[in-house]
Amino acid sequence: MRKSLILGTAALALVLTPLTVTQLATAQSPLRSNGAMSVDAERGVLTMAPLLKRVTPAVVSIDIRGTAKTPQALGRNEELLERFFGGRLPEAQPREKRGLGSGVIVDSSKGLIITNAHVIDGADEIIVTLEDKRELEAELVGSDKKTDIAVIKVTARGLSELKIARSSDVKVGDYVIAVGNPFGLSHSVTSGIVSALGRDRGGAADGYQDFIQTDASINPGNSGGALVNSKGELIGINSAIVSRSGGNQGIGFAVPTNIVQGVMRQLVSYGEVRRGRIGVLIGDITPTLKEALDLTTLNGALVSDVVEDSPAEKAGLKRDDVIVAFNGGDIFDASDIRNAVGLIEPGERADITYLRNGKRRTTRIEVEAQDDDDTEISVADRRENIESESYSYAGAELIDIPNDLDLRGGEDGVYIASVKRGSKAQRAGLRKGDVIRAVNRQDIAGLDDFEDIIDGKDGPFALSVERNGSTFYAAVK
Repeated sequence: MRKSLILGTAALALVLTPLTVTQLATAQSPLRSNGAMSVDAERGVLTMAPLLKRVTPAVVSIDIRGTAKTPQALGRNEELLERFFGGRLPEAQPREKRGLGSGVIVDSSKGLIITNAHVIDGADEIIVTLEDKRELEAELVGSDKKTDIAVIKVTARGLSELKIARSSDVKVGDYVIAVGNPFGLSHSVTSGIVSALGRDRGGAADGYQDFIQTDASINPGNSGGALVNSKGELIGINSAIVSRSGGNQGIGFAVPTNIVQGVMRQLVSYGEVRRGRIGVLIGDITPTLKEALDLTTLNGALVSDVVEDSPAEKAGLKRDDVIVAFNGGDIFDASDIRNAVGLIEPGERADITYLRNGKRRTTRIEVEAQDDDDTEISVADRRENIESESYSYAGAELIDIPNDLDLRGGEDGVYIASVKRGSKAQRAGLRKGDVIRAVNRQDIAGLDDFEDIIDGKDGPFALSVERNGSTFYAAVK
């Protein structure tokens, strides 16, 4: 028992450092700050109260109100209902749509509040409730679904705001605090650490994801709330959770402030985000790809194709280059370059650094506007007009490209007619309808070229694959 008491006392002493007993005794103030935590000498407890006193007034509750129509009956029952109602169905009755979320005041002078796009989606009316219980009607400044960020505006005096920190300074293991309104419980506070950086939840293909992962408890209603560091600075906007039950399970995601600020600037200026592009198709570097292409690093974004007459082509980029830096920031994977380019306004110029044959090069590149009207070229699942034999490779059946397919990359290559479940080809990400254009940097015209490169070799093989008009690398070993 005595031994346990001694150990417990030692543990408490470690928690209180670097504050000493002498400092507490001679303190002129009852509170002594130690980062996020302070020691209340009068009560003898550790507390985050002073920090939260600065943070929570800048976090608001958001209540949205809208209308949604009840869908009409469909199918064979519709005709019977029309007869019953005398030839026409009654009009769908509108029903009220309600939603709760959180927001963060980032500019008190202009009344600007950041929240999630999904929080205010479909809102006819947005009501903001401050910590002091004031209710304010907000107007929508702009919303961007691809980053799940929206900006709303209120008019009021005496607003508080949060200082925005650079998310590039955030490290795994940093102490963080989440503030929001889970389940409508206003200004709830939870704490934890940064569990991981650069997370991608595997959402929509056109989304921009570079999440901060945290184990600070985040629940429904926290969306749009603040994730702050131990100095009370905003590092992210809470956006989503991974959960089987719908409640917190220790995996929450926040949009980092580098994305938030870029989106906010454009939403305030234009009411929308004008995204850029440089005209490269890119992918991550896997160990197998690194070996197959004889690359010198696993970090960076591998260029699988360069669009003709694009900024990338004009800047001199080529297939198999590895982009490692853009606009002053390091690029570690394909998501990094996609986020960096996508948040730059068209017409701006930036430095781009890439590796070619192991040598580092830097050039200037002009970002051009994305064309939202671009449509994907569909590769049909068919085997019409096939004049060649098939070839089996790693569980995929390969044939020459059917004559009736009009593909972006032309007629050279081989067509994947089928892929066996559980095969190496499937594990490498290959699908029926893909077209293999090159193997280990060697362009192929058809099956004969493919067999000449593959036969008698162990691999690994880096396949340049076209799918729906886009090109990427798949590695098979």
